Amino acid sequence: MRDDFDLIIKPNRQKKDYIKDIYRYRDLLLILTWRDILVRYKQTIMGIAWAFIRPLLTMAIFTILFGKIAKLENDTGAPYAIVVFAALLPWQLFANGFAACSNSLVAGAGMLSKVYFPRLILPISSILTATVDFIISFIILLLLSLYFNYVPSINIIYLPFFLFLLFTTVFATGIWIAALNVEYRDFKHITPFIVQFGLYVSPVGFMSSVIPDKYIYLYNINPLVGLIDGFRWCILGYGELNVLSLAMSIFITLILLSYSLKRFMNLERTFADKI
Repeated sequence: MRDDFDLIIKPNRQKKDYIKDIYRYRDLLLILTWRDILVRYKQTIMGIAWAFIRPLLTMAIFTILFGKIAKLENDTGAPYAIVVFAALLPWQLFANGFAACSNSLVAGAGMLSKVYFPRLILPISSILTATVDFIISFIILLLLSLYFNYVPSINIIYLPFFLFLLFTTVFATGIWIAALNVEYRDFKHITPFIVQFGLYVSPVGFMSSVIPDKYIYLYNINPLVGLIDGFRWCILGYGELNVLSLAMSIFITLILLSYSLKRFMNLERTFADKI
């Protein structure tokens, strides 16, 4: 009887079974998410208070720059601080989730090289961790509404729909960069630039109405435009929902999702060797 054999554990490559694999490892997903939440603010003086301080500081800076100095138009009827914060909600979830997701595989190199589990567990857990800051920011928005005596629009009932689209966008972009980051570590340096550039071309400190008509189609290529405008529409109830912008966001996100999943699943068999 021979005892010199190789045992090869090969993940199921059927796309239809991939979600089942993730569900089987749901306990691991929850454990990794909880671990990242505990570690995020460990050994910091301010602790979880940073989750309150950062969005408030960003809101204050944007309000002063765009609302007081640049005096950009604000005909929504809401205080400019709430106009800014309504856009910071989706933006910070994207920025935090995208940055964490893109680095999730490299950060989990020890696990990838030792045991098998659905590799998408790591990016998903990093995105779920970013939702903690989103929840805290949403609480801050409610407190700001009380402070300014402002009642959010009834359109807020549609917020879960836009939140789902935002999660999909973060996932679609994050797993693509995460897979590339394993092969090419240059993306570790590119990711912060993408986030910084995205802040400038997304309607966070300003309203989409300030964009000239001749640039509107180029502007709407950014999938975050429709989502951020959608968040503002839900919270402020300002004007009508920009269906064209939302449709382009959904279309581009679906294309990114399809490509990113295919790319990720093609590359994941080599993650353990290249990590």
